[in-house]
Amino acid sequence: MKKTGILATTIIGLAFAGTSVAQMSVEDQIEARQAAYQFMSWNMGKIKAQAVDEEVEFNPQQIVAAANAIAAAANSGLGALYSPDSAMDKAEDTRLKPEFFEQPEKAREVGGNFVREANKLQEVAASGDKAAIAQQFAAVGKSCKACHDNFRAD
Repeated sequence: MKKTGILATTIIGLAFAGTSVAQMSVEDQIEARQAAYQFMSWNMGKIKAQAVDEEVEFNPQQIVAAANAIAAAANSGLGALYSPDSAMDKAEDTRLKPEFFEQPEKAREVGGNFVREANKLQEVAASGDKAAIAQQFAAVGKSCKACHDNFRAD
């Protein structure tokens, strides 16, 4: 798909997502974002097992599929699943620190870095270069850690 088509699809998807997210309960917001991150973690695990730990035979098609899934989730508008009432000081079953809402510039920076690194992983995965994939995988992991360090309680 051309970049223009991807951009148009994303914009349309976000327009509809805004309406449906506004109708979501805090509990549903938390559950949806946790499911998205679990899905990304599962796909990160596939890449780690093949390109980093080499526990599983390297399969370029599986790496591309996993990287595509991570990038798709990263670009899906996850930020809409974060409302001030969904932080751990106001909601249950979440480890989201209230600092996420007290430091919006930092939250945007960290989130933007994650999206950028996930998109780059998608590009690098398409190359099939295992060493480059492992290196970019580490960059994505670093962006995940930055969010956890700043906004996720242990």
